[in-house]
Amino acid sequence: QVHLVESGGGLVQPGGSLRLSCAASGDIYRVNAMRWYRQAPGKERELVAGISRGGDTNYVDSVKGRCTISRDNAKNMMYLQMNSLKPEDTAVYYCWAEVQVGKNYEYDYWGQGTQVTVSS
Repeated sequence: QVHLVESGGGLVQPGGSLRLSCAASGDIYRVNAMRWYRQAPGKERELVAGISRGGDTNYVDSVKGRCTISRDNAKNMMYLQMNSLKPEDTAVYYCWAEVQVGKNYEYDYWGQGTQVTVSS
């Protein structure tokens, strides 16, 4: 059993910053790719940023230059530093991870999400 738990969401004013965290726990052999997704009300879930185990990153154009994804492999943690937040960043942010639960078994897992609200 593997669990992903997000934290760090909240209410912030436009221009503010938040740091989201995602903790993976359970029967983990190795965490491979990790990603942040978000879903705003009435919209489809979209990929925000991704990071490989080796640290290669990618971002959706709308957050490039404002957000930084990072991870700590030793702690099975992933982070998303979000700066210069805009009202359109308001969404539930989800953690996703590709987890090896044994040498030969790999599954995708999702967290429950953390709400980010950008409003004055």
